[in-house]
Parts: sequence; C-alpha cells; structure tokens
Amino acid sequence: MKNVKTLIAAAVLSSLSFASFAAVQVQSTPADQQKVGTISANGGTNLSSLESQLAQKAEEMGAKSYRITSVTGPNTLHGTAVIYK
Repeated sequence: MKNVKTLIAAAVLSSLSFASFAAVQVQSTPADQQKVGTISANGGTNLSSLESQLAQKAEEMGAKSYRITSVTGPNTLHGTAVIYK
C-alpha cells in the first residue's frame, strides 16, 4: 500500500511542469496581461541564443510572458522585448 501511494505521488509530481512558471514568448499582446516594461540582450550569436537570453531576463523580472520586438546586428545580435504580467 505504501508503494502504491509513493508511486501515485511520484506520477503526480512528475506530471507537473516546473517550466510552466517561466515566461512564455507570445506573438501579440496577451488580453489578460499588462505591459510592465522592456528588456534587452546583447551578444547573441544566433537567434536561438538571443531568444534564450531574453527569456531568462523576462523570467528574472517576474514576467508571465514576453514579445520580441526587435533584433539587429550582422554577427553579434542585439534584441529587445516587451514583458507582460
């Protein structure tokens, strides 16, 4: 019986997505959230690394979501994003 309870508890905990607390990239302004600021990142060598930097900064600022508004640069990329709560 103890093994069954442990197995069920493990299944429930493993089904929870701890990443769900991270900021989510959106394509337009979320209807239920307010713009709370902007963030920027420098030094991305490709779009994926720049997106990761922006996502990390959005999460550090406590944002629920973010929308990338610009990316510039030939070799080293610079990007900005709007964050929402």
